[in-house]
Amino acid sequence: MTKEEFYPILKNILINDFDIDENIVTLEAEIENDLDLDSIDSVDMIVKLKPYLTKSIEPAVFKSVKTVQDVVDVLQPLTC
Repeated sequence: MTKEEFYPILKNILINDFDIDENIVTLEAEIENDLDLDSIDSVDMIVKLKPYLTKSIEPAVFKSVKTVQDVVDVLQPLTC
């Protein structure tokens, strides 16, 4: 799956499962500041994305994630 294919999946989860306004879900949006997601929400987001991942994620890797683009950059390679 490409980044262009993964982003709409992530965006859909953020909008539908976390009730975030679709207009603020952009690649530049900051997970904590703009989308108001805390660390527990981030774990929940990863769980919801797990069906699309073919490899495991190392928790330490996700600690550096700040924006939606970062989420795409970290998780998309795990879809292959």
